[in-house]
Amino acid sequence: MSINVFQLLETVLSDGVVRTLADRFGLTPDLTRKVAGAAAPAIVAAIMQRGSTPEGARGLFSTIMSPDANAQIGKQLPDLLTSTAGVSQLETTGRELLQKAAGINVGALADAVAGQTGAAQSTAFSLTGLVGAAIMGILKHHFTVSQGSVGQLPTLLGHQLSSVNANLTDRLAQAVGLGSAASFADSIHQRLKDVTAHLEHAAPAVRPVPAAVPPQTAATPPIEPGKRGHSWLWWLLAAIALIVAFFALRSCQRGEDSEATQAGAAQAASAVVASDAASDSTADAASGVASDAAPAAQAASDASAAVAAAASQASAAAEAAAPASDAAPAPTQDSHFSFTVDNAGVPTVTATVGTQAEKDQLVDALTKRFGAGKFNANVTVDAATKPAAWLAHLDGLLPLLALPGAEVKIDGSHVELSCAAANAQLGWLDKLKALFGTGFEIGVFNVQKAVADATQSFRDAVKGLFGADASCASADIVKVFNLQVVNFATGSVTIPASAGEDLRQSAKVLNACAKEGKPVKIGIAGYSDNVGNKAGNLALSKRRAQAVRTFLVARGVSASTLTAEGYGEANPVDSNDTAGGRFHNRRIEFVAPQ
Repeated sequence: MSINVFQLLETVLSDGVVRTLADRFGLTPDLTRKVAGAAAPAIVAAIMQRGSTPEGARGLFSTIMSPDANAQIGKQLPDLLTSTAGVSQLETTGRELLQKAAGINVGALADAVAGQTGAAQSTAFSLTGLVGAAIMGILKHHFTVSQGSVGQLPTLLGHQLSSVNANLTDRLAQAVGLGSAASFADSIHQRLKDVTAHLEHAAPAVRPVPAAVPPQTAATPPIEPGKRGHSWLWWLLAAIALIVAFFALRSCQRGEDSEATQAGAAQAASAVVASDAASDSTADAASGVASDAAPAAQAASDASAAVAAAASQASAAAEAAAPASDAAPAPTQDSHFSFTVDNAGVPTVTATVGTQAEKDQLVDALTKRFGAGKFNANVTVDAATKPAAWLAHLDGLLPLLALPGAEVKIDGSHVELSCAAANAQLGWLDKLKALFGTGFEIGVFNVQKAVADATQSFRDAVKGLFGADASCASADIVKVFNLQVVNFATGSVTIPASAGEDLRQSAKVLNACAKEGKPVKIGIAGYSDNVGNKAGNLALSKRRAQAVRTFLVARGVSASTLTAEGYGEANPVDSNDTAGGRFHNRRIEFVAPQ
């Protein structure tokens, strides 16, 4: 059974819900629906795009079924919208789900929605997050109720194509990285069908347990008068089958693979069937001295029953020897591949793959390209890692591994270029888009955009920390505070202008809680990337944490509620191999007391 996501979304966004949202954001109900109606097809199209590869479909399904997606959102949405904190949490969760599920840059999509509808960008940003949370909840509810599997996901997404085509504009399609709406529509249906076929074909076949052959009874066709069965042949075949079953049991007892043992039992049972057929054929074809055929038939029946019993015992022994769970847990984490190239053109590679064979393939390709000892590689094998789809495109990546100053990071199907690799004149962005195809999302790291996106996320979320129903729990506050970015200039401890307003808002939150008699204690931790001297990085990270504390205290926050400490390169949250990773590691982190 399939669903129409857009019809269900209209049900979830009932007239009452739309009026509530309109009042909260200062819009008319019509404009509120217009914003939701613009965001929804772009979101579903991006989800379809992610589901158009086997790897993407598996990751998408995992996100849909994750605890963050609320399968009861259709019932709970009216209550969630009654508080500012509830709305803020819903927006944040929706944006995080969209990023994780389909790699959607909600800021870029909100810009396109605002331009198309005339709504303010901040309002479009908030409503897009809400619509995303609703869509993911609708999908989770469907798969939960129907007990569906990932193999059904591409088909369900394909059923949304007519609604997407009717509402997706080029502007929206480009905002979520799909190119033109027409080119997306032309190819997506077939790609989803291909993924469905792949996932269904890849499903492990159910191996039936070999059935014991029942002993023959009086219903067995008698030997015609004038013909006699070769009872010696029956006994010979039965003896062979018993020997096969015996060795199958021995193999099981010695700890051999359970499947091999069951195969031995199956062969034994098959031998009995073959012996029955052979004996019937022989009895029909042979002629000899007339005698009573009943004893031979009974002997054959007894032999058949004995062999069947032996096969059954072998199967039971195999099952007893088998592990409690035949199937290993499905891998859950994305593969990783990143590299930096020094000025001499020597690459340093870091990777995490799921199998030794994948590691060998990567190392062999590097050795063939650069020669033994002429590259640095740290490759980890982790069984919890999904198959590395990027390995299929490794030959096309190898020239980039020789480009001095190039930095690239691949997590699953997300590819990020920085430094020399991001140089527009060299054209590597377009080359990799052509190389990897539509199943991958390829972009260039831009620090200004990263700061702007973080700023917008924080400013939307911090609204929920003001008002009568706002939380003063330190855990809730640091979760919102950590959305902001304090992007210090290189070597500087001066609070950057881009962070000033966000820190002022943070001070207002803390002062409001203190005024209500609920002072909040928070730790401020400074971290650095791994560039430069460790001791210098440690000292700089501490001075930056203290600078943030001083800024907040100067705006009325009690000094007794704030601590500051620096940790240098410790506890990285991303790889230091790329500019984007170093940006994430070079951070101020707010910490709730334990």
